[in-house]
Amino acid sequence: MRPRGSSQGGLRQYNERVVLQAIRLHGALPGAEIARVTHLTAQTVSLITKRLLEDGLLLKGTPQRGKVGQPSVPLALDPDGAFAVGVKIGRRSIDVLLVDFVGTVRQRWSRSYRYPEAGALLAFIDECLAELRSTLPEAWLPRVQGLGIAIPFSLGGWRTLLDMPPEVGEAWQAIDFAAEVQRLSDWPVTLMKDTAAACVAELVAGRGRSISSFLYVFLATFVGGGLVLDSHLRSGLHGNAGAIGSMPLGLPAAGQASPAQLLSEASLLQLEQRFAQAGLALEAAGDERALQAPWWPITSAWLASTGAAIALAINSAACLLDIENVIIDGSIPAALRDALRQATEQALDRYDWQGVTRPQLLPGTIGSDARALGGALLPLHANFAPDRALFLKAEGG
Repeated sequence: MRPRGSSQGGLRQYNERVVLQAIRLHGALPGAEIARVTHLTAQTVSLITKRLLEDGLLLKGTPQRGKVGQPSVPLALDPDGAFAVGVKIGRRSIDVLLVDFVGTVRQRWSRSYRYPEAGALLAFIDECLAELRSTLPEAWLPRVQGLGIAIPFSLGGWRTLLDMPPEVGEAWQAIDFAAEVQRLSDWPVTLMKDTAAACVAELVAGRGRSISSFLYVFLATFVGGGLVLDSHLRSGLHGNAGAIGSMPLGLPAAGQASPAQLLSEASLLQLEQRFAQAGLALEAAGDERALQAPWWPITSAWLASTGAAIALAINSAACLLDIENVIIDGSIPAALRDALRQATEQALDRYDWQGVTRPQLLPGTIGSDARALGGALLPLHANFAPDRALFLKAEGG
């Protein structure tokens, strides 16, 4: 497989990426259809697909007969053509995924903890990479394109809420985590804010295939988000665009403390604390028990307050950005996510939408793996997408 690296490599390489992305978006396509959706000539497509087949990036499907002329042969991405590693560093757990060329998770490593300790996380990543090197066929190791890390910014800055020992938080202030992971990795390492990485997963592998602009809301230990405008993930000057968790829940009053932020109300940590205060298993916040007795009355109250808080952020975003869609997802069961979306809809009913368009609320499609999958997609798309910043959309949505 010829290296494609981070360079566009000229028009020929760019056109190769256009063809790969067209097949990624539309599924297996015969050459004539590839030419139609990419606006490349049939001869150019023929030359490109021949090279991509030789490089092991495409597979030939079963010839399609029944039409005039030669049977057409659909071409699909070869799942074994390329791989990437995604790492999600959370406040309560770490996930390491090996993802293939079509975005399927091939291997998974996970570990939970009371609080994130940088040294222990690095040791776990080292173990995972060692196992990956020993289990992945040797011929496939060069096909690993890179390692993407999805991690909350200022991870050591939530010591009080997470009951984190001071020395653990201080260690995060002093470490260049990406550089430390690079010392362990045979492949290039990139790092992105965790909720932005989750937004990338939704943009590339989820609803972003058909929606060009949306606010993304992801609920985990705390709530966070991402912003997609015109099919671009917008990170902002300091990487905080879409950081709805920091949005205030009210006006500051003279002589009083600053108003609470959204993340203080909209969080799984808050639901866990409510369960613990009631003497119930707090782990139920992450599974179907949250919707059952005796947890349900507490969950219901949490949904009402959390939905109201998220609705305030959505109303503010709609007024500022004129967004048409909001996608809600999280590291929570689908039923709890849907209940949260319904609670948010009910809270949005209480707003005056005169002069602004109320956005549509949609469920996310990725779920708990969104952050780690987004991390893995970073190197894959850096090496194979037509534009590293713009993930080519299907024509007509």
